[in-house]
Amino acid sequence: MPSNSNDPSPKMKPTLDKDLSKITYMEHASGSLGRTLMMPGLAIIFIAGCAAITMGLTNDQPGSLMIVAAAAIGAYMAINIGANDVANNVGPAVGSKALTLVGALVIAAICESAGALLAGGDVVGTISKGIVDKDAVADPRIFTLLMMSALISAAIWINLATVLGAPVSTTHSIVGGVAGAGIAAAGFMAVDWGEMARIAASWVISPFLGGLIAALFLAFIKIKIIYRDDKIAAARRWVPVLVAIMAGAFTAYLALKGLKKIDFVKQAIDDNVLRALSVGAIFAIITWVISTPLIRRQSEGMPNRNQSLRKLFKIPLIFSAALLSFAHGANDVANAIGPLAAIVSTVQEGAVAKSVEIPLWVMMIGALGISFGLALFGPKLINMVGAQITKLNPMRAFCVALSAAITVIIATWLALPVSSTHIAVGGVFGVGFFREWYTANSKRRRNYIRRTAGRRTAEGPTISPDTKRQYRLVRRHHFLTIIAAWVITVPMAGLLSATVFLLLSAVM
Repeated sequence: MPSNSNDPSPKMKPTLDKDLSKITYMEHASGSLGRTLMMPGLAIIFIAGCAAITMGLTNDQPGSLMIVAAAAIGAYMAINIGANDVANNVGPAVGSKALTLVGALVIAAICESAGALLAGGDVVGTISKGIVDKDAVADPRIFTLLMMSALISAAIWINLATVLGAPVSTTHSIVGGVAGAGIAAAGFMAVDWGEMARIAASWVISPFLGGLIAALFLAFIKIKIIYRDDKIAAARRWVPVLVAIMAGAFTAYLALKGLKKIDFVKQAIDDNVLRALSVGAIFAIITWVISTPLIRRQSEGMPNRNQSLRKLFKIPLIFSAALLSFAHGANDVANAIGPLAAIVSTVQEGAVAKSVEIPLWVMMIGALGISFGLALFGPKLINMVGAQITKLNPMRAFCVALSAAITVIIATWLALPVSSTHIAVGGVFGVGFFREWYTANSKRRRNYIRRTAGRRTAEGPTISPDTKRQYRLVRRHHFLTIIAAWVITVPMAGLLSATVFLLLSAVM
């Protein structure tokens, strides 16, 4: 029967559209699944490559299989450090839009690797933080299994925390792993519980100090710069001072924590906080002299708005993110390769040493692993720290970065064990909670709004100058999740490590 030319076939077109829609959806789903599987696949290739290279370097040495296994686990740990810990250094800069995500990944990868290779410690203690009595695990086999268990448990816990979106301390993870395996190997008395108590205290000290210092600097910026009738004139006066403080703080921070491997720095500073502060003060003065005319020139013609102030803080914030990444690479690479270096030394020498030198190939595994983990899995935690906890702009992010450097200096001076992760995230919390309080209670802010009624302001939610209202500027869900992850890090890593140690002891 011939078809009717007037029949528009209404049933065919919707069916065809629906089928095409299904195909398009399946294509998108397949592409998303492919990208999701690609990142773990690349990580596995990297780990396998590290194992293969290690096999080639140690093939004719005793215990080469144990060293190869340890190298693979060390690479896995380094990837997880890059995925989780590095977010604290660049997250605020990304969240404030001072850096793009790609720019942050490139800067962090370069600076982390440079810090690990140029300034990473060439000698590490074989018992992390003095947690376990060395006499209790003097047997080379027990010691090797202990270090292997600590690496495995710490890496698994950090991986799980990254999946859950919780930035945790890699140092606490490895300490918990060492303690748990030590208990499984030699009992509760083998652990130095006094040292463990000091580390537990850092759960409170680190974020509190970081948050307090970040809040104080933000209060200074609000009082002296933001809520002034002539913001640009105030910025010309105070931004060079703040940049100089940043330069001095980071100079002292790097002298104490980031450049200890370099001989002339080590001899000149010798872990002396006052010497480091003196060098930092010199750099601060030089920076103030240089930055004052630069800030004045940059601010010429800028409108009297907060948006202009953000531009003035952008470049210092980028430098601070790079310096934090360099110092992190110099220090925290030991969390991945310290136990690995100890295993290599113990297997090759047949005895447990007090401290061991880190071979270059071991250092390369740590440096490249951190950068690899950052590139593959870092964006999730960068987004969490930089954008999901509270809203950041370059001024607030600058306060977070500055508080990280100053808090480490204070903690070193007071001989307090602190976590760089807790400090940085605590700084983000401090900025957010301070803004909540300041928005609801500041008379200066209310008076400023009265004087500038009708002018558009970018500082937080706009409120009536005669109304006090509590705004939630920190997401409580993320706050509680992160705090819970911090509290259970050492116990969880310890429990995992004890379990892994018992399993390894049974099969090896």
